[in-house]
Order: sequence, then structure tokens, then C-alpha cells
Amino acid sequence: MLIFSLILAAAAYSLGAPPLLLIATGVAVGVVDAFYLPASGSMPRRLVAKAQLPRALSLRQVGGQVINMGGGPLAGVLVGLAGFAGAAVVNAVTFAFTLVVLTVIRPQHEVPPAPRTAGLLKEAMSGVKVAFSHPVLRPGLWLTGAAAGFLLPVLSLLLPLLAREEEWSAGAAGLVFGAQGVDMVAVTLVVVKRGPLGRPGLMAASALVLAGVGVLALGLSPSTTGAIAAGLIIGVGNGTFSAHIAPLVLASSPDTHLSRIQAVLVLVQSLALLLMNNVLGALVDLEGATVILVVCAVMLVGVGLAGLASSPLRNDRTGLERR
Repeated sequence: MLIFSLILAAAAYSLGAPPLLLIATGVAVGVVDAFYLPASGSMPRRLVAKAQLPRALSLRQVGGQVINMGGGPLAGVLVGLAGFAGAAVVNAVTFAFTLVVLTVIRPQHEVPPAPRTAGLLKEAMSGVKVAFSHPVLRPGLWLTGAAAGFLLPVLSLLLPLLAREEEWSAGAAGLVFGAQGVDMVAVTLVVVKRGPLGRPGLMAASALVLAGVGVLALGLSPSTTGAIAAGLIIGVGNGTFSAHIAPLVLASSPDTHLSRIQAVLVLVQSLALLLMNNVLGALVDLEGATVILVVCAVMLVGVGLAGLASSPLRNDRTGLERR
């Protein structure tokens, strides 16, 4: 990304920001992310003990939330002040700093390397096989896919469509979105402070049910005040789910398959989000945002209850060992 950002800055300085350059940028970032996300996702397991994973991943999530909220506005300011090329140069500086950090920091908990296999395809299939045959990873991945497909699109896609359908102001829609974000960060900070709130699988499945209740309240809300309250419920559910499912999946992954399980996790999330964003958007045109929100709520509650029915997931005690 450091090299690409410098190349992008030079190209943007010469060409401006034509659509083809923006498309090429998106493709390049996607390719880098395909390698970066599984690798970075496995790193907390190498930096902290298993018992500390819930707190470490929650701290990472808080940082990600802050960056996600501030990155867009900051990028707009940078482009306004220095243009697309200047923003790319600033990106390059941040990647250089990250490279220095990665060079200095060393893992405290060594994980044995994966054994060599016959080829890339066989290794990839081994990761998929381990992920979906493991008694805890399998339901955990299903819960993650359901959250990506039926919870994440609620605020990014369905909330704006509902606001237009109900003729809410942009400010009201922003308050609903903000209420969710505040509660999500608050729950995550609690986990950073005191550790997991209970058995991670039990908490994650229950949180998905709670989030489904919040989505149902959002869809049936008669006013923006009710919608803001629904946003608070969704935030608690989303924050609790995220703070418990991530350490559960990472701690349950075999040492020889850490990055591969993370790759499967990224794939499950990405495919579910990509598919359902398009499906839900198309269905809103046919049935309206309220009906589709109710459908999402039913799916979230159903998947959450199915997760609660899984004994290995429900009884797993990752992160609850004496610290």
C-alpha cells in the first residue's frame, strides 16, 4: 500500500481523478486487503494470551470504529485542501508509519507454522474444511454471516431508505445511526475494561436476537423518537455480538490454520454483505423498507435462536479463564 499510494499520487498529479483511475484504485485496494485482512486478523492471537483476546479485540474494534467515523470526513478535508494526489501522499506517510510499527513489534506468543501442503488450492480447501467441521467455528461462522447479511445493511442501506419512505429529515436519520454507534462503542469499551460479559457463544447468539428485536422496532417505529430508541437497542446487540464472536472464532482456530480461518471469516462476511446488499435493495423497491426490515429482524432472531441451540457454541468459555 505504501508503494501503491506513491504511484497513485503520481498518477493523480498527472491525470487528476478520472473514473478509471478510481476503479483501478478500488481493485488494487481489494487485492491488498485479500492478503492483509486474514494476516492482520490472526495477529492478536500472536500478541496476547487467549484469555486476553476478548479485551484486545474489543480495543481493536474501538480503534476501528473511531477510524471509520473519522476517516471519511478527514479524507474529504484532505482532498479539499491538497487534491486527490495530496491525499494519496498522506496515505503513503501513514503506511510508512505502519511499516515501522510492524518492523519494531514482535509477537509475544509464537504460533507454530502451518505444515507444508501440496498446493494453494489444497491449503484453501483445508481451511474451509476445518472451519465448517469444527463444532464451535461452524455455528460461529453462520452467526457472522447472518450478522453481515441481515444486520450490517440495516443502517448502511435500509435506514436511509426507511427515512426517505417515512419522510424523516436527514438529521433524524443521523441520530438513529449515531445512537447505534454510541451504544456499540460503549459496550465494546466495557469489554475492554472488564473482559467478556459471559460465555462468548451464548452472548453472541443472544446479542443477535437482541439486535433482531431492535431492527423490528426500527421497522415498526411510528416516530423518529422510537427509531432512535431502536438504534440504541441495535447498538447494544451489535456491540455485544462483535465483542464476543471475534475472540471466539480466533481462539477456537487451530494454531496451524489461523490465517486460513480468518480468510474464511472475511470471505463469509464479504459474500454475505455483497449478496444481501443487492438483494435487500431490490426487495425494497418491491415491498418497501418497512417490510424488509421486518424480514431482517425475523432472520436475525431465528439465526440467534439457532445459535443458542448449539451446545458447543453456547457452552464455550473462551476468555473466561482466570486472568
